[in-house]
Amino acid sequence: TREDFVRILREPESSLIKQYVALIGTEEVTLVFEDGAIEEIAGLAADINGTVENIGARRLQTVLEKLLEDISYDASDKPGSEYVVTAAMVREKVGVLAKDADLSRFIL
Repeated sequence: TREDFVRILREPESSLIKQYVALIGTEEVTLVFEDGAIEEIAGLAADINGTVENIGARRLQTVLEKLLEDISYDASDKPGSEYVVTAAMVREKVGVLAKDADLSRFIL
C-alpha cells in the first residue's frame, strides 16, 4: 500500500532514497527529497501497481529511476549544486506515465 511504500522509502538504513542521495553525492551534488515528494512517489508506485502489474516495492525503483534520470545524467557537470525533489516535480516527471497504463507497461 501507499503507507507501506512511504515506510520503505524512509525507514530502512539503506533505503532507496538514501542510496540515491549517496549515489548523486559521489558527484559532489546534494539531493534532497521533500516529505511531499516521498509521499507522491509512494502514491504513484501504488497506483501503477494497481493498474499495470503489481510488482510490489520493486515499483519504487522504477519510479525513482524515471524521476531522477535527468539529474543522474547532469550531476557530473554540476558539482556543488543542489537538487530538491518536490511533489510537483514527481507529478511532472512520472505522473503522466502513471496515468497512461499502456505506456507505463513498457516504461515503468
